[in-house]
Amino acid sequence: MIRAELTLGEKYRINLVDVDGHTFSIDDRQITTVVLTTQSNIDKARAVGDRTPAFCLGNPTYRMITVLAFEGKHSKPVRMVLTSLMRRRLDSEARRLQTRYDQLKIVRNARQDVSAVADFDGTITTQLGAQPTSALFHVLVFGRNGELLKQWNDVPTAEDLAAALKQN
Repeated sequence: MIRAELTLGEKYRINLVDVDGHTFSIDDRQITTVVLTTQSNIDKARAVGDRTPAFCLGNPTYRMITVLAFEGKHSKPVRMVLTSLMRRRLDSEARRLQTRYDQLKIVRNARQDVSAVADFDGTITTQLGAQPTSALFHVLVFGRNGELLKQWNDVPTAEDLAAALKQN
């Protein structure tokens, strides 16, 4: 059972600011995969990235954003350290993605295509219809206009993810 209270086919407008300071909206004419997770499930987020089909890689029509939900309150200095650690992890993930780009002859810096949002206060998690718990993990695919196309509470198969991404 998916605990997210979002409804398939409904349009949503959720604004996000990633750890690099870039602002996104899920209804800004791109097909967006949002992975909502906690640190304990971060390897599942990596698996979703690994299963993202080749037709999405380096293609500005598609993007994946990981929202990392933190439980509890964190002071500003702790949030700054956690954000810095998230950037370092993104750098590492970008190096892995760059290998796929190179194999597919995509001439682009993969780091530009790797985004993560730190949700320290649960605001984004709540907007995505969930609660920040240690078991939190959802994958949501939004169409160009913010319509929720598909959602899972576990890592989708590569085939299911590709089918959802081709819908729009």
